[in-house]
Amino acid sequence: MQTMQQSAMKKLTPVIMVDAIESCVPFWERLGFTKTAEVPEGDRLGFVILAKDNVEVMYQTHESVEKDAAGLVPRAHGHGAALFIEVSDIESVARALAGVEVVVPRRQTFYGMDEIGVREPGGHVVMFAQPTG
Repeated sequence: MQTMQQSAMKKLTPVIMVDAIESCVPFWERLGFTKTAEVPEGDRLGFVILAKDNVEVMYQTHESVEKDAAGLVPRAHGHGAALFIEVSDIESVARALAGVEVVVPRRQTFYGMDEIGVREPGGHVVMFAQPTG
């Protein structure tokens, strides 16, 4: 097993998968969070980012996840979450993850990230991403 030392871990943002986002937003707003990004999916929200200070949480509908990155879909039905970790050196992360189950192949995203998603031993998906800009 290779140990990664080259890339600092910079940020951890949970991605919470739900049937509908709209009912979740008011909970966070009452805590002082604001929407910083949203992506519609038909007449509903498919994805949203809520932030306050240095804390950020993302919600994505199960339907949106299936269309965007099917590898993120939880193996069992029910509540699911994935971790999204921003890193400074995605290449060294990818090297360190050699042999780990890749569920979202390395890709460049429309939101400016070079990312790769893997399934950790507990069964949860962890996305590692480096800003491209």
